[in-house]
Amino acid sequence: MIVRGNYGFDAAWALAGLVAGGVLLAALAALAYANDVPEAGVAFVFAACYTLASAGSYFYTARRGRFAVWERELARLKGDEELLDLGTGRGAVLMTAARLLEGGRATGVVWHARGEAAVRANAEAEGVADRVEVVTGDPGELPCPDESYDVVVSSRPTRELTIQEAYRVLRPGGLLLVADDKHTQAYEATLRELGVTDVRRRDLGARFWYGGPWAATWLLEARKP
Repeated sequence: MIVRGNYGFDAAWALAGLVAGGVLLAALAALAYANDVPEAGVAFVFAACYTLASAGSYFYTARRGRFAVWERELARLKGDEELLDLGTGRGAVLMTAARLLEGGRATGVVWHARGEAAVRANAEAEGVADRVEVVTGDPGELPCPDESYDVVVSSRPTRELTIQEAYRVLRPGGLLLVADDKHTQAYEATLRELGVTDVRRRDLGARFWYGGPWAATWLLEARKP
């Protein structure tokens, strides 16, 4: 999969912190060896390697891993669906979906109007501008009619979703896919209270680690009755 758009990094400060921490630990290791304190040097080398490996994991997920995972998850689409992406950011998931929707349409909801330009630029870069729509909206009050989408997706939104709204705009039999590192258990509980029985959670694996297994991303998958 070739990524042509500019999608940046989720929480770029975290990646910068990991890199800076790894470099600092490596410098402390060198200092410890220079002062003939090998035990401390070994500890600092181990810590530096672990921290830089975490930075590598973060970089890979942001640049490649998340795209590969979403391409796999969305491969089940028939290609004619109406899809809604909540918390679109710069459109990483939206563009992945749009490439698969040759006869459908992908709509992205951004929190602020200033995010629309970045999404539209990426749609042009990926060659899917004719299949992409961008709207500004509040996740707690989506500007969409009831039961208007076949698929609703979201990937690590910067704010907690109002899962009831995602459920409201989903058509009967529609698919809900939410990738998140914090709230999928709560979302599952809410959906079950709404009467959804076809719902499950699973770990998306190392390709969606933002630094390591301690920053794993989980997928909530559900079908609306």
